[in-house]
Amino acid sequence: MVVAVLLVATAVLALVLQSRHDSHMEAKRRSIAVAETFANSPGLLAALDAPDPSKDLQPLAEAARKAAGVDFIVVMDTKGIRYTHPQPDRIGKRFVGTIAPSVAGRVFTESVDGPLGQEVQAVVPVRDDQGKVVALVSAGLTVKNVTDVVERQLPIIFGAGAAALVMATVGTALVARRLRRQTHRLGPAEMTRMYEHHDAVLHAVREGVLIVDTNGQLLLANDEARRLLDLPPDAEGRPVSELHNLDPGTVELLASGRVAVDEVHPAGERLLAVNQRPTDRHGGPKGTVATLRDSTELRALSGRAETARERLKLLYDAGLGVGTTLDVVRTTEELAKVAVPRFADFVTVDLADPVLRGEEPSGTGTDMRRTAVHGIRDDHPLYELDRLIDFLPSTPQARVFGSGRSELVPDLAAATGWHAQDPERTRLIIEYGIHSLITVPLQARGVVLGMANFWRSEEPQPFEEDDLSLAEELVARAAVSIDNARRYTREHTLAVTLQRSLLPRALPKQGALDVAHRYEPALSGVSGDWFDVIPLPGSRVALVVGDVVGHGLHAAATMGRLRTAVQNFSTLDLPPDEILSHLDDLVGRIDHEEAEEAAGAGVMGATCLYAIYDPVSRQCAMARAGHPLPALVHLDGSVTFPDLPAGPPLGLGGMPFETAELELAEGTQLVLYTDGLIEDRSRDIDVGLEMLRQALASHPDRPPDTSCQAVLDALLPDRPKDDVALLIARTRAVPADQVAGWDMPFDPAAVAGMRAAVAEKLDDWGLSELAFAMELVISELLTNAIRHGSAPVTMRLLRDRTLTCEVTDGSSTAPHLRYAATMDEGGRGLFLIAQMAERWGTRYTPQGKVIWAELALPRPDESVDGTAWFDAFDALDLE
Repeated sequence: MVVAVLLVATAVLALVLQSRHDSHMEAKRRSIAVAETFANSPGLLAALDAPDPSKDLQPLAEAARKAAGVDFIVVMDTKGIRYTHPQPDRIGKRFVGTIAPSVAGRVFTESVDGPLGQEVQAVVPVRDDQGKVVALVSAGLTVKNVTDVVERQLPIIFGAGAAALVMATVGTALVARRLRRQTHRLGPAEMTRMYEHHDAVLHAVREGVLIVDTNGQLLLANDEARRLLDLPPDAEGRPVSELHNLDPGTVELLASGRVAVDEVHPAGERLLAVNQRPTDRHGGPKGTVATLRDSTELRALSGRAETARERLKLLYDAGLGVGTTLDVVRTTEELAKVAVPRFADFVTVDLADPVLRGEEPSGTGTDMRRTAVHGIRDDHPLYELDRLIDFLPSTPQARVFGSGRSELVPDLAAATGWHAQDPERTRLIIEYGIHSLITVPLQARGVVLGMANFWRSEEPQPFEEDDLSLAEELVARAAVSIDNARRYTREHTLAVTLQRSLLPRALPKQGALDVAHRYEPALSGVSGDWFDVIPLPGSRVALVVGDVVGHGLHAAATMGRLRTAVQNFSTLDLPPDEILSHLDDLVGRIDHEEAEEAAGAGVMGATCLYAIYDPVSRQCAMARAGHPLPALVHLDGSVTFPDLPAGPPLGLGGMPFETAELELAEGTQLVLYTDGLIEDRSRDIDVGLEMLRQALASHPDRPPDTSCQAVLDALLPDRPKDDVALLIARTRAVPADQVAGWDMPFDPAAVAGMRAAVAEKLDDWGLSELAFAMELVISELLTNAIRHGSAPVTMRLLRDRTLTCEVTDGSSTAPHLRYAATMDEGGRGLFLIAQMAERWGTRYTPQGKVIWAELALPRPDESVDGTAWFDAFDALDLE
């Protein structure tokens, strides 16, 4: 690059000097041409002979000067006196310059310091007709104008120089880069040293190297290649096809030039692993390079290493694939599948039957249940799945179960003790081709749970001691998982049994709703989901669905406490929001009490939905505490989720609950559920709600029980991770002709008229046999309402599954049952009602209270025995 810069700089300087010289020469030539042209111009001699030559010549000279592009044209006599000049004040004065050569008749050029500055001028003679010099003409340019011409050329000169410099620099850089790439940035000394090193390595490496050109000629063979192939000294330079001591397959490979990866070729008693690649992949000369490696001993070692690697991989896969669930049968199936066909052709697993129930196994090899069978084919003659087997003491299975030590049976045909178990079946097994067996005990915590049997049929070699070690390692990992699953099965069974004992075993009889329910426990543990159907006075029914946060026995036990509390609170006949408020206080107290215990843990909250349906008014009052919205299946098949006020979960406290009332048409289905039905890790809750809608839609006439099963089939996975409680109720309505109501005057004298009206209504209903008891009941209830209550007083008779009498007044004072003394005049009325009625009680309304009593309806095949009423009077000791 320095040389290029010097060359370009020298060229630029030469161009500048040449341009300056050419400019001076051009100025002289132009001056001579202009002066000669003007000297020979027509009319010049005539103007010189005029009395005042300057008058005629000055305009002509200036016009010619401007047209010729020179700085001055001066006409003078032979003595040098000017006739013309660009500066008129210089006319008549002597010309500055040399005129003698021109007076002598020659053209003369020079540079002088004239009136216009430094000038380049030419002086030529003017001759008359006889050739005599009669005047002189001088024309020229100032040095300044000549220099301006040069300076105008300098940008072009320097630009061309810069472009040349750039091109030279780029060219130099490209050439240098090319050289660096070809030499890998190495200098001559480095390249020499590299060649020496490569040559030393090539001949010292313990791997044969051959280089062959495209014509199949051997160009290079290192010392190891000569030794491995036993090449002659003159092998290099000869075609490989002429090397007769090479294997034909090796010759074909080297001559073909194809790519090879670890191809095995014989070379005498050796086995060579040959790799071959082209040499021109990175711009090198065309040909191939082959590497040779003696793999005779390596292949023997690699076979054993590959076997060990496959066994380690089998154990690794078993660690990942066995014991993925806490299910005993599933774990045995995973053990069988992971071992076939990588270790055995058939695998069977037999467990003690109590293990499947989560119990400790017995100490004998009897009552073994086949829990897993897997093989390369399905037509095998081995004992089938789920068969209960009693192994004889002479069999390997019985010995293994009793001793806890594995057994290897290399030849089943010669194992007489095994034949005694089932001669016909063992014959079929031998004929099928199964010839070798390994039996390993499934042992954990010192207890043998069963055994795993590995059968071989495809490979002719029997199992060996190494196989026995692998089988023991494989089974040992599975045994721990099976024991964990067994203990979990026991605990899970206990928890599910406890939870189911806390849930309703049968729904109570009532006529307001057609109810069906489902409860599905989670496979991974029990939870605190519960439901309930609670009959209320006046043919009303309360529906409850709740969920305690958490899993395990603690959640199940807490669920039982909450369910009992709900039933107790329901006897108070409170609105849903007040029921939830009482539950909220209870959960808060439970959390506080258990949090104070060292080993205790709080409930951490619960959710609940409480609904009361009245079949007379078809009104449904509902309130929820952090629970999912219920679903309504309408008569047209559409499904909606009513927008109920969302209260906080139970146990948080501080927030009120709200009750919403809906009017439901008869036949509407009310669907209550817990969050395990719609929530799942694999889908969003909105997706679950939409799936529930689709499962319920378009089936308004489907029975609730069928709807329950359809919903579970559509939404629950095969192995649910959370408990699910589902309650579907179809509403019924009490016909209007089964209800009678009266507004009663606030006067004791009106009681007699009400008794007559009630008797008449009972006659209409065909219940005349109940008239006497009902008259006694309403007499007491109405009299108490007038005497101890306040107006208004109303009475209603409701005929459903029972005959219900309700008396309403505007007072909130509740009556109390008490024992009257012998001499007391009153206090026996409620006792009389309690004796005659099935149930009686009080509930409060925003307007006052309702006192109700229920009488059982007579069965169609029986009549009311009148002596029963008198027995009630006898209990009062009245005459």
